[in-house]
Amino acid sequence: MTAPTIANRDDLISYLHTAMALEHATIPPYLTAYYSIRPTTNSDAAHIIRVTAVEEMLHLTLAANVLNAIGGKPDLTRPGFVPSYPAYLPDGEDDFTVDLRPFSPEAIETFCKIERPGAAPGVRARLVPVPEGSSSLLVSSPTVEGMRFYSIGEFYEEIIEGLEKVEAVDPELFCGDPARQVGPEYFYSGGGSVIPVSDLDSALQALRFIADQGEGLDSGIHDADGELAHYYRFRQLQFGRYYEVGDDPDAPTGPPLSITWDDVYPVKVSARLTDYPLGSELAAAARKFNAEYGAFLALLTKTFNGRPNLMQDAVGSMFRLRDEFTRLVRNPLPGSGGLNAAPTFEIPPVSWSDPDASTTADEMAEATW
Repeated sequence: MTAPTIANRDDLISYLHTAMALEHATIPPYLTAYYSIRPTTNSDAAHIIRVTAVEEMLHLTLAANVLNAIGGKPDLTRPGFVPSYPAYLPDGEDDFTVDLRPFSPEAIETFCKIERPGAAPGVRARLVPVPEGSSSLLVSSPTVEGMRFYSIGEFYEEIIEGLEKVEAVDPELFCGDPARQVGPEYFYSGGGSVIPVSDLDSALQALRFIADQGEGLDSGIHDADGELAHYYRFRQLQFGRYYEVGDDPDAPTGPPLSITWDDVYPVKVSARLTDYPLGSELAAAARKFNAEYGAFLALLTKTFNGRPNLMQDAVGSMFRLRDEFTRLVRNPLPGSGGLNAAPTFEIPPVSWSDPDASTTADEMAEATW
């Protein structure tokens, strides 16, 4: 087995910063697929994707709670937090990239790879070397250069073992301010509630919840609370049928899902600002979206740094981006061969430290781009 990569509090903080980046990195692809679906169509698929995106917000919050509990400082506005799509996931998988795609069989295949369970077939070590000549990764192990994880579950198992090891020799590990914890009174999703973290037991509960709900630790089709794990939710879209309790993972027996792959806006995959005609209304809309998304990340950062009462506002802000999303995806992108526009998630620098800052998204977009 590979030697542990977490030896102290600083290592744990590095891993938990990566965990937050990892949980966030799934949200833009899920939102892109969700908002590319034409209104009144594909209701089953839209519901599955939307609920999963909300639960990724829950996972992000749980990772922030653990980070705060050991004295870290969450910052979703730091350079590099939002990946440049197409991207590798921050925990190190290098056999696939994550694109910003419309709802499609290719998008769902990527989502299944994101949430895939367990260890790599035939590989006993949790950490494996990055293949020579491989494209550079965003982050693999944040403490051991050139090593990567196969799945999200493997990544979180490393953190879990690291927490247990460090806490055993550092009784002051959980030194964070309890006032920085986001509790269940501030955020609840249908798939679970936030767990405040104050000690090893609550930290392990939070991390195992994240891994189990995504099917990272191969706990079965359903998680500990009886909810269908993310991996199997997306597998339903591949099979065209819902799972019932007791089903074989490869043979769901529930009601059929209604999917029409053509009822989707044909958005450009992983569009960039350079794809937009200079000075066009579409370019302005793309810049405004990015600024709005940057403001959303700044609001989350304030939430995780002592203002947990802002959590509901932040979740609402994520879905209030709908108007900016639809303004792009419903319009053709000139010079793209018949494809439509889409958000690029190229986020301008945002300052969250000034609680009295009143800069609007329009001003941010104009000043930055």
